[in-house]
Amino acid sequence: MRRLAPLLLFCLFAGSAYAQTTPNYVIFFQEWSAALDDSAQGVITQAANWAKAHPGSRVVVTGFADTTGSQKANLLLSELRAQMVVDQLTADGVTEQRMRPVGRGSVKSAFNMQESRRVQVSFTGH
Repeated sequence: MRRLAPLLLFCLFAGSAYAQTTPNYVIFFQEWSAALDDSAQGVITQAANWAKAHPGSRVVVTGFADTTGSQKANLLLSELRAQMVVDQLTADGVTEQRMRPVGRGSVKSAFNMQESRRVQVSFTGH
């Protein structure tokens, strides 16, 4: 077992180092909104540039909502937010076939409600 410990530590370190090379972009929204403001546009542009520089990667666009309102309404809102970001990424030159929009519905953030109203853009398989 003592011989395995260094190997396990190396695998954990190597895995975390790999994960850190793939950025995650976060776009925040106002309450009950899927509108993209200037700040959101800037983040999406950065994500699009990274995606275009790594054409072998898949783009996962995950939408979230805060806990205000019904579960169904929040699921629909999170899906709409994800689709709005996909649409803008497409307009910025990322092919839609590479992207997978996902709506997660309502989530409770440890910090504040604004933190829950977001879309995360992440990449796999680059």
